[in-house]
Amino acid sequence: MRKILYSVRRIYYMILAIIGVPANSIVIMILSRRRCGLSSCTTLYLVAMAVADLLVIIFEVILWRTSYYFFPGSFLEITPLCSVIFFLGCTASDWSVWFTITFSFDRFVAICIRKFRSTYCTEKTAAVTLITTAVLFFLKNVPFYFTLESAEIINNIPWFCFTKPSYFTEPGWVGFNWFDTVLNPLLPFTLILFLNALTVRHIMGASRVRKRLKLQSKGENQRDLEMENRRKSVVLLFTVSGSFILLWLIDVMEFLYYYITGTDPSAYNDSLYIFQQVGIMMRSLSSCTNTFIYGVTQTKFREEIKCSVKYPLTSFVKLIINRNN
Repeated sequence: MRKILYSVRRIYYMILAIIGVPANSIVIMILSRRRCGLSSCTTLYLVAMAVADLLVIIFEVILWRTSYYFFPGSFLEITPLCSVIFFLGCTASDWSVWFTITFSFDRFVAICIRKFRSTYCTEKTAAVTLITTAVLFFLKNVPFYFTLESAEIINNIPWFCFTKPSYFTEPGWVGFNWFDTVLNPLLPFTLILFLNALTVRHIMGASRVRKRLKLQSKGENQRDLEMENRRKSVVLLFTVSGSFILLWLIDVMEFLYYYITGTDPSAYNDSLYIFQQVGIMMRSLSSCTNTFIYGVTQTKFREEIKCSVKYPLTSFVKLIINRNN
């Protein structure tokens, strides 16, 4: 069973790498043009999320996992180098998750706390929030570089990366492990559910009030432009955060099982091992789903993609026609 899973993961991570890099690159390119009809702060959050997802694909999927399956024994497995890759992969994963949290909080303020919307939901605040989050989580993940050790020394060069046994026994490392797990994924998972619940509650209450006022003043068939704009913002928020919740759910469940039962992951039976690995695979998938979410929910984003595809083709055709003439 584990051999079959090995083959599945090998193909899965290769496909994820092939799709994830161009998908996130397209998102960064299109959103950076600021032609999608989104506010400046929303655009900045979405670009930051795409950059973080791209880094996850590069460091965690390609350099960490894909290299293990397709290039075993390559220079990437020299201990200092694979330790750096592991540290950067953990950092990119934290950035991806917490940039989603900051985006969700920004939309929560914009929708539910109107008196702070004009001061908080600005491009400057978004930039400060994202930079602060990036620096803090970069520093927080530095200890991960020291959690790995080499398996053997070849020609005075340490090779391969394995977690130190002391990581699971020494109080300092155990405390760091708890701290890391609370920050990702337990706290983000809880915050997204909480913010979305408050947002839904506010929207339902506001919608009932606006419908009553609209019926009393302007008639039942009158369009409510504010509610339409709010609905578009909510659809984007809920699809992004809902995708995060669904794709991280198995990973969170496996973590809870691990800590509640005290079972050593290295001693998992086949069923638990498959459950654990599927959770990791779904978590990695979350790094390349936002492109498709924007394409489904944002009309102008789809138009920009079409223009990006048509432009090189039309330019090539015009070049050929001009040469023939």
